[in-house]
Amino acid sequence: MSAHAYSCILWDVDGTIADASAGILPRLRQVLASYGLPEPDADQLSLWIGPPMYESFERHAGMDPEQAQEAVARYRTLAASDGYAAAVEIYPGVPAVLDAVQLAGIPQATASTKPENQVRAILEHHELIDGFTAISGARSGPDGRTDGKAFVIGQALERLRAAGVDTSRPVLIGDRHHDIDGAAEYGIPVIFVDWGFGAESESDGAMLRVGDTAELQHALLG
Repeated sequence: MSAHAYSCILWDVDGTIADASAGILPRLRQVLASYGLPEPDADQLSLWIGPPMYESFERHAGMDPEQAQEAVARYRTLAASDGYAAAVEIYPGVPAVLDAVQLAGIPQATASTKPENQVRAILEHHELIDGFTAISGARSGPDGRTDGKAFVIGQALERLRAAGVDTSRPVLIGDRHHDIDGAAEYGIPVIFVDWGFGAESESDGAMLRVGDTAELQHALLG
């Protein structure tokens, strides 16, 4: 058995590895304006980042399923035009944690509800993809819906096992209650990072909260 506490590490992406808000928020404003809807208050914008976009258009903009489907399509058209890695910043210190975990020999995977092609584009652009044994992102259905958190976590575990990884002691790193809820379906503990988009109350149910990447690295590697 490995001397480390965890046999593999799963990473959320938005709000955990990458800050895509500089690109997401202008596109979101543009889509909402196309429906004659007001721009969300500044303190509400962060609620849109992390959960599936279809869900957010329904929940936060009050759209019916047909409108939400159309809104997601409009949003994705804008994102594709901009380039999926455009205006995406990697949180300072995160690459060093990824490198330290890789050096320690612990396999890593993403478990993101961002569409998988976008996850790959971001990690490739920032030269981080080689640190991951498996990439797991959401699939997009014809109605604009994407897979939920539990699905992408299960997919990540399957892909790690297919690569010969021991998945008996996983941990998930995330920043929203969706991460905690999805991980709970597999009994996976969650480390909640404070630098993301989740409110403090969203950490309820997490095994641990960390305030910076030094704390995160210590939690993972000791």
